[in-house]
Amino acid sequence: MQTINCRLGTSLRDKVDAADRAVMSRLSADSSPLLDRFLPALSRSADFFALWIGIAAALAASEDNRGRRAALRGLASMVTASTASNVLAKNLVHRPRPAGEVAPARRPGRTPVTTSFPSGHAAAAAAFATGVGLEMPALAIPVGLLAAAVGLARIVNGVHFPSDIVGGWVVGVSVGMLTLRWWPLRTGRDQGPGNQPGSSGP
Repeated sequence: MQTINCRLGTSLRDKVDAADRAVMSRLSADSSPLLDRFLPALSRSADFFALWIGIAAALAASEDNRGRRAALRGLASMVTASTASNVLAKNLVHRPRPAGEVAPARRPGRTPVTTSFPSGHAAAAAAFATGVGLEMPALAIPVGLLAAAVGLARIVNGVHFPSDIVGGWVVGVSVGMLTLRWWPLRTGRDQGPGNQPGSSGP
């Protein structure tokens, strides 16, 4: 039974690797302003969480207390997911980075020094989007699409396989949802007069 399980696991990994390489080969062969300029620039903007910190700052500066809570939940989720992926998961998996060359314009702003699976950028992006979306559902789709684009950009950069991105998204969404265990959402009744949007309450 153990031998059969090992064979099945090896077969699945081989299929995932083949699919990863096929997607990356296709993206490397294509050229467009989206692939050559926009996505690489988006990837660089997410380095050191800069993109997400900027969005959080805008939310926190609003007069809507929901925006402040969205910023806090998003940032807390992001930092936790980044730690879980970069410190814990990567040290367990040790997957090498893709070896293929990409055009210089597509390369990331800094060369990654960690292993490949899961993507820390994708985990942080998905966690931030999940945290923000929980507090402000109206932002779930736009911020979620931005997070998805950052994940795609890391493939275009040539620094991650597609399955690394999927793994990062799973980590990020899971962490974002887990914040509900220790930080429940506020209902309208829980907010009270001092916590309504535009009020002077904390």
